[in-house]
Amino acid sequence: MGELDKMERGVLRPLQIGMGDWVHGGRLSRGWVRGVEDDMGCGVSNAVETVARSFRVDAIDLFYQHRVDPEVPIEEVAGAVKDLIKEGKVKHFGLSEAGAKTIRRAHAVQPVTAVQSEYSLWTRGPEAEVLPTLEELGIGFVPYSPLGKGFLTGKMDENTKLGSSDFRSTLPRFTPEAMRANQALVDLLAGIAAQKKATPAQIALAWLLAQKPWIVPIPGTTKLARMDENIGSVAVELTPDDLREIENAASKITVQGDRYPEHIEKMTGL
Repeated sequence: MGELDKMERGVLRPLQIGMGDWVHGGRLSRGWVRGVEDDMGCGVSNAVETVARSFRVDAIDLFYQHRVDPEVPIEEVAGAVKDLIKEGKVKHFGLSEAGAKTIRRAHAVQPVTAVQSEYSLWTRGPEAEVLPTLEELGIGFVPYSPLGKGFLTGKMDENTKLGSSDFRSTLPRFTPEAMRANQALVDLLAGIAAQKKATPAQIALAWLLAQKPWIVPIPGTTKLARMDENIGSVAVELTPDDLREIENAASKITVQGDRYPEHIEKMTGL
């Protein structure tokens, strides 16, 4: 059990609700949208009530769909969340790993407050279509894995052994060969960090925070020291010259390895 797991659950619960990122409460399944029983044994409205009650809140602040279900029209999902908002059970609607067209369709039914997708210096896919769409529509962006699932912290290298139960062991980007090739990106962060008296992780987070004021990364950790380190990134100031230096150097680095195996990647950007 990590240090954060030992903290009073009453403190963490509002935080989790605020981020809107949990399994049952933040996911609309096909069954929920169509009103049939799901794995919680009840319809979506009752399920949301159950989750809110378990977290000791009156309403869920941000309710995400994880992930887009290609078999359910996004308009149905947005309509279901709209009903929940009218009932006072949910305050805001979010999507995860959705493509630009899906975001527009959902937003037309129920305004989307935030979109959560992977984004960092080594995963920049959202820059092409998603970020411009969010800026146009006034939607916030919540990058998950902003530290590259730990790699951008500089605490991993090609000799790092990942256990079979570690999800990263299944990812092409975490093979020894890929990590060796991608070390150049970590070296870039470490160089900037030395100048700023910061850590590579703080530079990676500060870079994200400097992109747009409506981008709010959500690094995950089980250690209080790492949480303090991550929070410290807010105090790191990257000047326009710093950002240009990072961008110029990063543009010369070709990240090796797909972020997900093909069968998982197919579930994103829909």
